[in-house]
Amino acid sequence: MATKDEVEEERPPLETDGVPVIDLDQSPEVFIPQIASACATYGFFQVINHGIDACLVDAFRRQMQLFFALPYETKIKCKRREDNSRGYFDDELTKQRRDWKEALDVGVPDSRDWSLDDDGERNACLDGINQFVPVDVLPDFRPTIVSYFNACTILSDHLARYMQQGLEHTLDAIKTKSGGDDIDVSLKKSHTSYLRMNYYPPCPPNHDDAVKEEKEGMVPLGISPHTDAGFLTVLVQDDETHSLQVKLKGGEWVTVEPIPGALTINTGDMAMIWSNGLFKAPLHRVLTSPHQTRYSAPFFYNPGYDASISPFVSPTKDIPTFVPKYHSCVWGYFRAVRFAGDLTDLGVEIQISNFLIESSEDDKSGGTNHHIAKQAKFMKQVEFHEPFSVKNYRSLLES
Repeated sequence: MATKDEVEEERPPLETDGVPVIDLDQSPEVFIPQIASACATYGFFQVINHGIDACLVDAFRRQMQLFFALPYETKIKCKRREDNSRGYFDDELTKQRRDWKEALDVGVPDSRDWSLDDDGERNACLDGINQFVPVDVLPDFRPTIVSYFNACTILSDHLARYMQQGLEHTLDAIKTKSGGDDIDVSLKKSHTSYLRMNYYPPCPPNHDDAVKEEKEGMVPLGISPHTDAGFLTVLVQDDETHSLQVKLKGGEWVTVEPIPGALTINTGDMAMIWSNGLFKAPLHRVLTSPHQTRYSAPFFYNPGYDASISPFVSPTKDIPTFVPKYHSCVWGYFRAVRFAGDLTDLGVEIQISNFLIESSEDDKSGGTNHHIAKQAKFMKQVEFHEPFSVKNYRSLLES
């Protein structure tokens, strides 16, 4: 009779329209290679038996819905600004195209202490400070959000470790280029993650924006095609309305239909740099619906602001011909410029292609050398314990 581990090894991951579904209740020897394979091929996968209690997920969803049901006058008091990326907004740009959604961003406080006042001096960081509605408006909102945030952090810590182990296995256990902390240890110690709550209202076919985009040959979108900037994303989807699509290698857009109780995971730009392109940051988008509302909440697991992300491996006796594909990218710089592009019409849309060592882009068009030089200037000016200000850094962004 086969042992439990032997049975597990014979069981491949499930798939929903090409996106793997990985059971974390299996032996790590089984699911770690599955995660590495999913990161290297799709960049998307779903996890079941992930350890986040279903009751907490349900409570979180309920509080998210209650927030977006509040009067606009109440929500706008939490409005994010050019000097604070955290808070409520309904005017985000993705690839210089306005998204059809409302959202609220909440991030880890710089102090790592949720018991302190949100606007306290110790909690300010590059992303700003958290803005919650008053307790008398939604008494259970903040504690529920914090509990869910912490649960996502723990899961992300585990997933980063599995990704590290999976890549080590792929590359025959070669260690990091710097010789310092492994990426999973570094992320756990200094991550700068944030949780985004999204509300997508129905987009009527006769709405001005929908009509305009259809005339221009574009599909009205909740979020335009993009890759996630950070290391990995943990997403709770809407079980009723399925609008998230990922672009596969063949160019086909495939809807990611969530399995009840599962969470959707995707790799981000920083994981792609760190893996030297072995792990893929997938292009994805969110469709609008003319009749249905949709809620979702991605948890963006991001490196420390001062973390310099470089390709994972270096030349060794085992791989003497290893060639890094990317320059080092400082997360704080990448995050600040991406936020400026989301918030303003500066035309800034930084991508990891700007950090390719062999890039066809020239300096004037925002090529590699252009961003490497701006990153160096940014690092001389920035104070990561102070909120980033588009106004204060405008001259650098426009240069």
